[in-house]
Amino acid sequence: MTDTKVLEAAFQELKAFHDGHDALGAFAAFPDDVVAQDLAPLHVPAAELFEAEQGFDTTAYPRLLAALLDLSPTMQWRETYKDTDIGADFMDRFGCYEIIGRDAPFASAKIRSFLVYQPPHLHYPWHHHPAEELYVVVAGEAEFHIEGQGAKILRSGESSFHPSGVPHALTSHDHPVLAYVIWRDDFDVAPVWSDEGLQKSA
Repeated sequence: MTDTKVLEAAFQELKAFHDGHDALGAFAAFPDDVVAQDLAPLHVPAAELFEAEQGFDTTAYPRLLAALLDLSPTMQWRETYKDTDIGADFMDRFGCYEIIGRDAPFASAKIRSFLVYQPPHLHYPWHHHPAEELYVVVAGEAEFHIEGQGAKILRSGESSFHPSGVPHALTSHDHPVLAYVIWRDDFDVAPVWSDEGLQKSA
């Protein structure tokens, strides 16, 4: 069970971050139906990498980053792409857990949001989903790709909007990245790979 003080600290930092970020506020209001729920923890190799990460030398949100690190050991880290052809290296190094939504410590029916962590030198392949999505970089930096647009490096506080059904990808280079990811509309449909070689459902 997550320590209630750790949970409350993370919630308050997350709400302040959401309410204080123009792109997040424009994309979706912070939900007013949040209820804490207990989840069985699931720790994955990427969670250990995140908790030991020393490369977050750039962040506009040090308090939020610290709160999320404190929360990590008791989170239900996802294995979203477990049954695809993505390979062991990606599964061991890509980290994600839901923080607000259906399968989250903060239950809500209005949005789903996730924390995504990538260590340096990892490519999150092209994928798509019906939900509209907004990524906001909390710490570090990465290269964001959206079909039909040029790639761009985003750093702490910067955001990337992904329209419904449009393929997108994420590449970390010499730095890790931690991003807050929020979905709206059609958010019960899981992502699928856009690459022809990885067509199994994610």
